[in-house]
Amino acid sequence: MTLVATLGGLLFGYDTAVVNGAEKSLVEHFLSRALNPSEFSYAFSLISQYRILVAFVFYLVVIIISGQIIRLLGLKKGVIISLIVLLVLTLYIVSYLGRHMPAEGDSLAIKGFLDSVKGFVVASALIGCIIGGALAGFVSKSLGRKKGLLLSALAFTVSAVGAWKPETFNVFGTLDVYSFVAYRIIGGIGVGLASMLSPMYIAEIAPAGIRGKLVSWNQFAIIFGMLIIYFVNWFIARKGDETWLINEGWRWMFFSGLIPSGLFLILLFFVPETPRFLVMKGRDAKALNVLKKISGEGDAGRILEEIRATLHESRVPWLSYGFFVIFTGIMLSVFQQFVGINVVLYYAGNIFRNMGASTDSSLLQTIIVGAINLLFTVVAILSVDRFGRKPLMILGALCMGVSMTCLGFSFYFGKPGLLALVFMLTYTAGFAMSWGPVTWVLLSEIFPNSIRGAMSIAVAAQWIANLLISWTFPILNDNSGLTAMFNHGFSYWIYGLMGFLAAFFVWKLVPETKGRSLEEIEKLWKKL
Repeated sequence: MTLVATLGGLLFGYDTAVVNGAEKSLVEHFLSRALNPSEFSYAFSLISQYRILVAFVFYLVVIIISGQIIRLLGLKKGVIISLIVLLVLTLYIVSYLGRHMPAEGDSLAIKGFLDSVKGFVVASALIGCIIGGALAGFVSKSLGRKKGLLLSALAFTVSAVGAWKPETFNVFGTLDVYSFVAYRIIGGIGVGLASMLSPMYIAEIAPAGIRGKLVSWNQFAIIFGMLIIYFVNWFIARKGDETWLINEGWRWMFFSGLIPSGLFLILLFFVPETPRFLVMKGRDAKALNVLKKISGEGDAGRILEEIRATLHESRVPWLSYGFFVIFTGIMLSVFQQFVGINVVLYYAGNIFRNMGASTDSSLLQTIIVGAINLLFTVVAILSVDRFGRKPLMILGALCMGVSMTCLGFSFYFGKPGLLALVFMLTYTAGFAMSWGPVTWVLLSEIFPNSIRGAMSIAVAAQWIANLLISWTFPILNDNSGLTAMFNHGFSYWIYGLMGFLAAFFVWKLVPETKGRSLEEIEKLWKKL
């Protein structure tokens, strides 16, 4: 049952990282023609539809944030603040949509828009992740953990087929590139659902004595899914030349997701719903049967009574322990993304090509990055209870800060060779042994049981920060002015600075939770 559930985690990593190998081909296939002076009508439609979609995404994100604000501050204050935010956003959107479109022949302005469109296309799945993450709590309570995972598997499957042939399955009335974006958003909804429901299913199905070990497999599966798709992308890229890759090869990268998503969908029919959800719905007899298979005849009755006793969790305001615990969770999530990890995971091929590597060798180097990510994630899992959370987080952040700063200088001085690859690998190792898995450990520990739902604010902040970083990287990295001044080094310096700020934040403000019970951590927040 755990292995079936971890397929959700594997698809999480697989689906978010697949774009790494396809990024260049997507740009060439969908966007490059907009730079042709004879294709101005296409460029005009591309940019017009992009601006409308951006407005939609901004409203979507603000609505999600508003829901969290209302839950945090209460109905009266939350609605007032949410309305103010919506008003400010509306004024900005009116101004944004009223800006002049680039004139025919203004290739520089068109290129600037295309850099933004590129980031939007690559990061589009993250929009779905925000939606899926926001809906996961409702889905888990209304449909159940198993049906929620089935919905996630279905979203992965639809996305794999739609992204394979977006022009054939274009039912959205948009340009084909935005049909592709729509199917990537559907896949992102699957990711958002799986990111919460897979570990939840494992935690609720696992016997207490091995729960931590089994839940940790989900994090491992995410990284393993990334490594698998790096291999798949490399294998597909070797099947044809550059032209084939631009026209057809990238399609098979996305279609390959049909294999794990189809397997996930089928296997879910053979696992039970969790006992906790069954008891919530009054199906105690069925819950007891599941518990007998998991924990044996002797313990099943006792565990069923424990589940009944813990169903009525106390509901208190999220600010019961003050704002600082909420702030800590948000900043841990934001820094986890602002250090730039998903730039590496989504754009590694682009970075290696900027270093002078060919498409084939860049994909091979990406596999090395994935292997390092997997290896040092295992290191973190084995050492987090031995060395503590804070030392790993501080050491990892400093490692990332130094590595990104040095990587920026290697580009700036025009020396992006083997040494730059070493900086990429040390950066990845630093993240994998610290801010990757340990952030989730801290988030699961710092929120007291009575306000555990407030963790959704931190998770939402994480997806939004992920979208922001992934969307803006092409704007920073491919900007003509910044490239002329810094030779692609500028964006890496920003991520390096974030690494140093993250280390300072953990050193000064984050408590050590190693060896403390959840009750002791609760008392710590009460003292503050």
